[in-house]
Amino acid sequence: MPVSPTYRPAPRFPALGEGFFDPVLPARFPRRVLRFRNQRWAERVGLGDLDPAEWEAHLARFEPLPHNLERPLALRYHGHQFGVYNPNLGDGRGFLFAQLLDAEDSRLLDLGTKGSGQTPWSRGGDGRLTLKGGVREVLATEMLEALGVPTSKSFSLFETGEQLFRGDEPSPTRSSVLVRLSHSHVRFGSFQRHAHHGDRERLEALLDFSITQYLPEVPRGRGEETVLAFVREVCERSAALAASYKAAGFVHGVLNTDNMNITGESFDYGPYRFLPTYDLEFVAAYFDHTGLYAFGQQPRVVLWNLTRLTDALRPLCPTAAFAPSLRAFQPAFDAALQRLVLRRLGLVSSGADLDGMLVDACDEFLKASGVGFDRFFFDGYGGLARKEQALAGPSGERYQGPPFEALCRVLEAFTPARPELFEHAYFQGEGPCSLLIDEIEAIWSAIADEDDWGPFARKVEAIRAMGALYEAPDTEADPDT
Repeated sequence: MPVSPTYRPAPRFPALGEGFFDPVLPARFPRRVLRFRNQRWAERVGLGDLDPAEWEAHLARFEPLPHNLERPLALRYHGHQFGVYNPNLGDGRGFLFAQLLDAEDSRLLDLGTKGSGQTPWSRGGDGRLTLKGGVREVLATEMLEALGVPTSKSFSLFETGEQLFRGDEPSPTRSSVLVRLSHSHVRFGSFQRHAHHGDRERLEALLDFSITQYLPEVPRGRGEETVLAFVREVCERSAALAASYKAAGFVHGVLNTDNMNITGESFDYGPYRFLPTYDLEFVAAYFDHTGLYAFGQQPRVVLWNLTRLTDALRPLCPTAAFAPSLRAFQPAFDAALQRLVLRRLGLVSSGADLDGMLVDACDEFLKASGVGFDRFFFDGYGGLARKEQALAGPSGERYQGPPFEALCRVLEAFTPARPELFEHAYFQGEGPCSLLIDEIEAIWSAIADEDDWGPFARKVEAIRAMGALYEAPDTEADPDT
């Protein structure tokens, strides 16, 4: 293969040794039809020069990349699923395929799969992924990346030519294999597994590996101070993730401890949803009958999961007080939420106090008005500078009443970050780029009924165009003002 100068293989995971993974063989698929290739991220990790045959060989047949993992590794972990501990988990339909260094910041990146075949942890499953599931994950990661959510990147999607039977969608249905790029597949459940088995040595090895390879900000060592610093770093990253869900109006749906990793990056999307309107009780997963993972519950759930992580780390420092490290959650959550709301509204920070008042005023208005969640941020981009345009728009009748008046009073303290965008075609258009369930179903229907991939491609293009607009200069307040 033509190796780009930016391709920097870094197969670090095998250094952990036996007990953390199982070498596996990928499935052999009857067909391999490329449906999505993330060229921009491929170029960033040195794989952008792969021709179609090479892309298929490495990302559908899973022939090893040069100087990388010799065989895929199915990782071992446990986890709390809907609050219940499950010791029978692990990579059941995916594996770690390769590890590389990011050309821009030299951080370690993992290429992992979904739908790549059975492993020792498949628990009777077929190890496959439906094509609809693959399409949904590509759309989710593209939208979340555009909205500033720390997320895995969908790297490649192939349709694989098998007929799958599932109880939650019409069957037989088409199949796929997805490759995603992410910062770490070390889950909270990875630590839980070794704690469950009383394996202090492996627990310590995993902590050292995690710090060295993924979280160099944490001081290395084997004492209580290192463990607490690790917890604090993971806590702050996870808090920022929870805040990004709120700002994006996103409901993950299955926030189990095995679906959270140490780098605070979201991944493994099941029956997710984006909010149509602000609703703290909005549930994504059809099987979440109690609303455990509802939109408004996600910060609490993430903190609960962090507490389970500290339980798993307890054998390394039995007398440590983890509470001070966990108390970093709320300040980190508040700071991230303020930053992300300002990003979506295109405003310059006016300091933490006023930024916090703005977030609260937005919440109150969204709850009272019933305006579309994405519509609010579209209409509100630039704050009061575009108020008249919002009032004249299709949701204009909702911009009234005491909550709106209170919001306007707070907005008086804020200035637009990029007023030149007001005349951009996007903000002069009819409405926001969104990803509501009806839109996803329409995209899938075109594929399922007519094999028409046009709506899918156009949605990805529209999402990326919107995301490019939000890649604005830093909107922090000028320290001299």
